[in-house]
Amino acid sequence: MSGIPVIGIPRAMLYYRYGLLWERFFETLGVSTILSSPGNREILDTGAARAPDEGCLAVKMFMGHVESLIGRCERIFIPRYSNYGTTALFCTRYEALYDGARNIFRTSGQRFITCNIDAQNGSPEPKAFERFGVELGFSPKESHRAWKEASRALEQQKKAEEQAQKEMIRNPGIKVLVAGHSYVLSDPYLGKPILDYLISSEAICLRTDALEEETSRRACAQFSPTCRWIVSEEVVGAVLLWKDRVDGIVLVSAFPCGPDSMTNELLIRRIRGVPVLTLNLDTQSGMAGVETRLESFLDIIRFQRGEMV
Repeated sequence: MSGIPVIGIPRAMLYYRYGLLWERFFETLGVSTILSSPGNREILDTGAARAPDEGCLAVKMFMGHVESLIGRCERIFIPRYSNYGTTALFCTRYEALYDGARNIFRTSGQRFITCNIDAQNGSPEPKAFERFGVELGFSPKESHRAWKEASRALEQQKKAEEQAQKEMIRNPGIKVLVAGHSYVLSDPYLGKPILDYLISSEAICLRTDALEEETSRRACAQFSPTCRWIVSEEVVGAVLLWKDRVDGIVLVSAFPCGPDSMTNELLIRRIRGVPVLTLNLDTQSGMAGVETRLESFLDIIRFQRGEMV
């Protein structure tokens, strides 16, 4: 549509959870978008130089993606995800990304735009995207229709992912559940090499983020009612639901993720009878050391299955 700016979307953080929703929303409204390149070492190094030192690895990667979009679009879209209600809270890192990026790149001349999802303060997701669409110049009706279509597409995608995983679990072979945030597991530089190595080693690779989110959160609530963040609840719940159906669990974290430091310790202390490997990725991580640990982990599983003597 004439007069609507090209929107840049960083391919990081919650993009791997809601990316289809955002892209379909813009597409339905006729708004052009561009994505940053897939994650790589250069983007991470750039972001690490820009982001606060105390930021987790995923935030550093995110800031690298933002910088790669500077000057390539009229506005960069960084939504604020605060909560879906009093019992569905997001880590404050997500809420701070928009303001953090605006501050870090304040001298670049780049414009940013956000959508504020904060149900506790009168801005649930449908209303937030409706207001966002109006800000872009569309009517409330057009904006709500675009959100509804995008939300439906995301729901269908999630159902397909869960169904695919349920079919995989039926296959014979070593089954490894990889637990972590989508933006770590799906990132081509951070988590995907871990998944690729497991698959190349003939393991059936399952993911906690492929399970239905509400089901996982209910499972977590029975296990730990005080687990605070929505994504952490989903990871913990998915591990609890699948731990008895897999041969091993790999906990993947982006150092120094505060929520993961608590939930991973909780899982390690409470899970019995299933080998658990913890991988904390940081800016110095290399796949050579990770592959060695994964190889040893798979050997432990094979020994327990009686496949090694």
